Amino acid sequence: MGEGELPGLLVNEIGGKHGILHGHVAFLKKHFYLITMKEFLEDRKRMSKKVQAIYLWWHKPVIDQELLQSLPNLKVIANSGVGMDHLDLKLVASFGVKMANAPRAVSSSTADTGMALLLASARRLVEGYHIAMSSGVEYCEADILGVEVTGATLGIIGMGSIGYKIALRAKAFEMNILYHNRTRRKEQEEQAVGATYCEKIDGLLQRADFVMVVVSLTPQTHKLIGKREMELMKPTATLINISRGAVVDQEALVTALQTGVIRAAALDVTYPEPLPRDHTLLKLKNVIITPHLGIKTDKATYMITEEAVENILAALNGLPIPSEVLPS
Repeated sequence: MGEGELPGLLVNEIGGKHGILHGHVAFLKKHFYLITMKEFLEDRKRMSKKVQAIYLWWHKPVIDQELLQSLPNLKVIANSGVGMDHLDLKLVASFGVKMANAPRAVSSSTADTGMALLLASARRLVEGYHIAMSSGVEYCEADILGVEVTGATLGIIGMGSIGYKIALRAKAFEMNILYHNRTRRKEQEEQAVGATYCEKIDGLLQRADFVMVVVSLTPQTHKLIGKREMELMKPTATLINISRGAVVDQEALVTALQTGVIRAAALDVTYPEPLPRDHTLLKLKNVIITPHLGIKTDKATYMITEEAVENILAALNGLPIPSEVLPS
């Protein structure tokens, strides 16, 4: 097909640090005429009319008023993930542009990351790796004792699709499961994973051995877990964050870890990302930090692109968008 027969899809770049993956290009080209930001900026007058959709890959390209004003035929923006905190949803909607995310594609891989962090922290896998790889390190077994996962209580804050899949995995580890969510799950859904609803977050924090944060970043969830919340947790508890870094008050977390308010933390997200190399969190032994690995598997990233294409094509054809996101 020629370029005129396919709708234009604006992407940041192909490959590179913030570009769509090379392995996804052939699939995207079946449905769209791909335009990179470099091509757009070099020939803005011609390209601006071609762009009907934008595919955001790791928050790029940046969507601002100037870009939106320059794209008269833009109909939809598809995001490569669930979180939409990097977008001004009301601004985008004011231009009559639809928005979509990719919740179906990311839930399993993100849940896997959450459980991996829980297990790695509980069994001190990172410390064990360094001991095993270092020469001449003397240690006794008491120095690397972890905590038992089987029979422990997991508190899940945010029981959406990702939180529920974490509960499914935790059930297989014979964990007791508590959850806090804006809306309670159906009774049969709770029974399927053996989860108990906590209407107030405080009760969950006081009872859980592991607290996993799985919420979207909104003004209401900014620093949701702060000094007060950490002081409610058990001194033997571990905090796991796979949502957004700003959901946890990092300065309060540093203090809690240094003073024994909680046992440990395992973070796939921080604020900012990456942390400055001199940040105190990077120097603490009772913290595991990973570079936002959440959905980063071959299968999950390809599924994200598939879901984005489904959403974009629906929008361009005037059909209901499966994963549409509306401004609150």
